[in-house]
Amino acid sequence: MSKQILFGFHALTVRLKTAPKSVTEIHFDASRRDQRMRQFLDRARDAGVRLVDSDDDRLQKLCGTHRHQGVVARVEHVAMSHSLDDTLDAVEGVPLLLVLDGITDPHNLGACLRVADGAGAQAVITPKDHAVGVNATVAKVASGAAETVPYFMVTNLARTLNELKERDIRIIGTSDQATQSLYDLDLTGPVALVLGAEGAGMRQLTAKTCDELVHLPMAGAVESLNVSVASGVCLYEAVRQRRQG
Repeated sequence: MSKQILFGFHALTVRLKTAPKSVTEIHFDASRRDQRMRQFLDRARDAGVRLVDSDDDRLQKLCGTHRHQGVVARVEHVAMSHSLDDTLDAVEGVPLLLVLDGITDPHNLGACLRVADGAGAQAVITPKDHAVGVNATVAKVASGAAETVPYFMVTNLARTLNELKERDIRIIGTSDQATQSLYDLDLTGPVALVLGAEGAGMRQLTAKTCDELVHLPMAGAVESLNVSVASGVCLYEAVRQRRQG
């Protein structure tokens, strides 16, 4: 299996909890002796993971950033699902999916995965040629959500959206040019919420494939929200409607 680098307490704690055997070794800052580090190392020892004393320079070289919080791990890749179809077939309840078109910033993707996890979305879908993969930065920002939310990079996004329609999943896209608001729609049924990159928005073919387009009301001077914030607004509006219903 392919090796990955994960770093940060949240990402590594979730991996130790969900797939401890996939953690090959953990390098840790031996100069840190605070309670958070002690508790983390105790969890790692209980899982039988090899621990390696390191310093900040070594940790930075391993993960490429100083924002490692003193813990960096080598891990095996863990596949959460064989395919999008398998994931959808296993959904219990009403599907709620997040589709991201053109999101290439790892910090934005990590934040979107974290929001998707919190809202209970069953999957996040992106095109292979217009998206960032799940790397160490994504996993760190996602605070464990990269380990729990199925993330699918598909070859043809428009085709995938049409396949979702065949499952009676309504495709709702966001656009500044849309005439109706997000709050005008009933989101209690099966939906896939589609968001594009900041500035460029969704690609034209993606927008044409959507069943409906909506905008988020903007009362201030800024023209748009960060994509992870907008994802949270959309997903949690669906959650609110479903709980209210």
